[in-house]
Amino acid sequence: MSDRDQLLSFGFPTDRVEWALKSTGNRGLQAALDFLVENEDKPVPADLGTVTEQKPPANAAAGANDEDDDDAAALQAALGMSMKTPSAAEADASGEGGSGGTVQSIKCSICGKIFRDTALANFHAEKSGHDQFEESTEEIKPLTEEEKKERLAELRQRAVEKKAVKAAQEAEEAKANEKIRRKAGQDKQDALEKIKTKELEKEAARKKQEKLDDAKAKAAIKAQIEADKRDRAEKAAREKALREGREYVPGQSSTPSASSSAQPTTSAPAVKGSEYKDTRLQIRLSVGGAPLITTLPSDSPLRAVAEFVAGQSLAYNVDTVSFAMQFPRKTFTQADMNKSLKDLGLTPSAVLIAS
Repeated sequence: MSDRDQLLSFGFPTDRVEWALKSTGNRGLQAALDFLVENEDKPVPADLGTVTEQKPPANAAAGANDEDDDDAAALQAALGMSMKTPSAAEADASGEGGSGGTVQSIKCSICGKIFRDTALANFHAEKSGHDQFEESTEEIKPLTEEEKKERLAELRQRAVEKKAVKAAQEAEEAKANEKIRRKAGQDKQDALEKIKTKELEKEAARKKQEKLDDAKAKAAIKAQIEADKRDRAEKAAREKALREGREYVPGQSSTPSASSSAQPTTSAPAVKGSEYKDTRLQIRLSVGGAPLITTLPSDSPLRAVAEFVAGQSLAYNVDTVSFAMQFPRKTFTQADMNKSLKDLGLTPSAVLIAS
């Protein structure tokens, strides 16, 4: 009886038997039975022509133990397969079975195992490496029907256990692979975080340097403006000294000190306005900004006020600036530039608008 017929006699469907035999490459009943048990929950492929042989793992073949010999023998016995040697079969046919000189089995001289035929003995030799065998008259009694059923159930249970062990190994491998994948993902994330941190540090350093450069540029512009103011003040002072016919001393300016300008002029109420020696002026600029405050001698011409304003603001020129008063309302012309503050009625104090 073929392996296919024996599997069909177990009650397996024909399509599953064909699938098992093709997938195992017809390696035997035990391999086909294991395959059927392991894949009992899977559907049969629609096209069996696309099914390819599944090679058994190398370590599984190398690590098979002597229990496989028993399993194979028990399976063959359960299926009623003839396991006797040709000489034993001939002896049974001639009615000489059971005589003392008839060979009934093959015995391993190393481990003492008894085998029904040379095929099983060769299988044992390949697995165990034992190479010493002898003929034996000891007969292996056939299994009863009840023993066959028990043995088949045991083989099925072993197949199920093998499947469970394989599933556990695959689960462990999947767990290890997932751990490796997660670690690789974490390492990648850490690397990306480090790159992002470095980029942020570079951006912060760049912005800081930009602020420093802007501050330096503003400081340089401010210093240039102050230098221009000093140059214009020196020029105005030089021109004034030339007009008054006196020697110009560098560093002298008609602008009084901050302390003197900050202090209001006080005098006795009985003194007339025309008798004040100094005149305190508040000058409001038409271009906007804080008003200018200064104190000049009352004999100073209005042009001195123009020179002061031109020295303080780049928006005004000493030759084109003009002044006006709101109360009493009065506008001063270029003809008034050489008149003294006292003659123009600006003493002891006045508020002018420069435009």
